[in-house]
Amino acid sequence: MASPEQGNETSITEFILLGFGTHPELQILLFLLFLVIYIATVAGNILIVTLVVTDQHLHTPMYFFLGNLSCLETFYTSTILPRMLASLLTEDRTVSFSGCLTQYYFFGSLAGTECLLLSVMSYDRYLAICNPMHYAARMSGRVLLQLAGGSWLGGFLGNSITTLSISQLTFCGPNDIDHFFCDLIPLINLSCNDPQLMEMLAFTLILIFSLLPFLLTLMSYICIIATILRIPSTTGRQKAFSTCSSHLTVVTIFYGTLLIVYMFPTTNALSDSKKVLSVFYTVLTPLVNPLIYSLRNKEVKEALRKACRKCRFGQC
Repeated sequence: MASPEQGNETSITEFILLGFGTHPELQILLFLLFLVIYIATVAGNILIVTLVVTDQHLHTPMYFFLGNLSCLETFYTSTILPRMLASLLTEDRTVSFSGCLTQYYFFGSLAGTECLLLSVMSYDRYLAICNPMHYAARMSGRVLLQLAGGSWLGGFLGNSITTLSISQLTFCGPNDIDHFFCDLIPLINLSCNDPQLMEMLAFTLILIFSLLPFLLTLMSYICIIATILRIPSTTGRQKAFSTCSSHLTVVTIFYGTLLIVYMFPTTNALSDSKKVLSVFYTVLTPLVNPLIYSLRNKEVKEALRKACRKCRFGQC
């Protein structure tokens, strides 16, 4: 990790995640709050995956992608919350360099995958509403696997470049990360190396894996809304919009906070605000996804009712 030209400088082998440590009186309350959120998030997303796999009526492209999203959200929240909970409970905020790098690798890879997957889901809704005659042909089983697999592969391969670059940096102090998890920008700021190259790399990857998928999603929804507005009947418009309203809500929450955090420069005044906004896309979005898709979706609610009836009669 240290380079020869650093001479007598000592390389950092561990970091201190400051998290929400400025409010020690809230540690137990925060622990209980995030514990409930984590349990609810994992249970809700596993429930969605189980319903998609077991209910034949949900074996459609839209629910195939929803199952992938729920599976991703389970892993996504598990890269951050268990470590945060342990820190809140034990007050041990130290994390090794390798542990920090591992957390960032999985977090960054899953975040990139989610951006790609959300754009794929918006493309699915675009085809279903704007080109329904070609939907079945364009969304064949092979295409579904390619789109979903490409999203997962793209997210993990793309973030491998960043993680490998971070592993070559030298950290000679301070070692305080003013965040509740190991993220790219705080790590770059702590490096002793010239940050310009890493900042360029970070900006390029954020552009590819966040901004471009967001623009594709935005274009899809512009076309979708334009098509819906041309539907003559009010009932038809409501039915068409109901098929994509859940996804649109998730996209708005996720991208709204993600782009603010990463596209605007971090200053001392904005540091705490960005930390709070980070909670939205890392903690709250995985929590609300199952709620949004189950409460606003008739097919998922019906599948849930059927599963409850089976369990009531001892068939689950």
